[in-house]
Amino acid sequence: MAEKLETKPVTREELADIIEELEKIRGRHTELVTVLVPAGSNLNVVIDQLESEKSTARNIKSRTTQKNVIEAIERIVRQLRMLGQTTPPNGIAVYSGNVSSVEGQEDMRIWAFEPPEEMGIRLYRCDQVFIVEPLKELVEIKDVYGLFVIERKEATIGVLEGKRIKILQHLESFIPGKIRAGGQSAARYSRIIENTAIEFFRKCAEALKAQFFDMKNLKGIIIGGPMPTKDDFVKEGNLVTALKEKIIGMKDIGYADEHGIDLLVEASGDILVQQEIIKEKKLMERFFSMLGKEKTKIAYGLEPTKKYLDSAAVDVLYLSKKLPKEQIKELSKKAEDIGASIEMISTETEEGMSFFHLSGIGAILRYAANV
Repeated sequence: MAEKLETKPVTREELADIIEELEKIRGRHTELVTVLVPAGSNLNVVIDQLESEKSTARNIKSRTTQKNVIEAIERIVRQLRMLGQTTPPNGIAVYSGNVSSVEGQEDMRIWAFEPPEEMGIRLYRCDQVFIVEPLKELVEIKDVYGLFVIERKEATIGVLEGKRIKILQHLESFIPGKIRAGGQSAARYSRIIENTAIEFFRKCAEALKAQFFDMKNLKGIIIGGPMPTKDDFVKEGNLVTALKEKIIGMKDIGYADEHGIDLLVEASGDILVQQEIIKEKKLMERFFSMLGKEKTKIAYGLEPTKKYLDSAAVDVLYLSKKLPKEQIKELSKKAEDIGASIEMISTETEEGMSFFHLSGIGAILRYAANV
């Protein structure tokens, strides 16, 4: 019985380094193999499929390329067998191939790791490059935005995590259609319709509460739907105050299904960009305010900030995105080691540019420093 390989997820910073390394590699031929296995997959099934791919590779005309592809697949299979029957919690990514840039020379390598968060894509590819695009999104620290589209017949709840849209729940109403009857019957029927609509709105509000109330990293909720349905929902749905205060925008959307969620995201680019600007401005306002009023709890510049990182005194580390990558990596690692949060600051705002000119490196400390 094969020994089970114990793994732990790589960090985002480690993944960024792996991606950078893999992107630089160019195969002499189509002999670089990428295998991405999503969380929860049966590895025995994946291995069987790779064995089938190995048989297909025997049809490759070039003997050298054939040999390298088969060896890469065999290395990946051996790696997967060591994991047992199921993937690690976040899935597994494996890359293998002859990475030598010299024709006729062999340098077989393999990379195998669990991503920093759950990976949902499944992929097998044999190419002249390793396929890393599905992993790039996992490097980014994502804000989460709630998405909700509603009309009188149905509603859909989703989330936007980075660039990935996930559908969470679909709800259908039982609001009857309009009738042509007149007089008192029409008025009574109209009241029934409106009461049923309000019940549906409140059912949706309860669903939003269940999905979003305790959601980590939820930065805001965007609502879409035809006028006046979405406005009536906000007014009549009894949405809890905490979630109502999270609404950052509303858009006119003609659909309330999964397609409506996609349209809502497309229409909300202006809202999302503005939210990033607002977030950055607030971060910088706090930093510069403390710089003026609480200087003993602020550090800026490379050496002072490193000193406080080394003494585990940093609560929040601020880094400009324009800093050299190696410097960002070094300081981020120090911050992670002491449990400090990290905020990356662009130069797209006036405050962000001012911070960059101040060195682009700063920190809010956990306690007042001795001066």
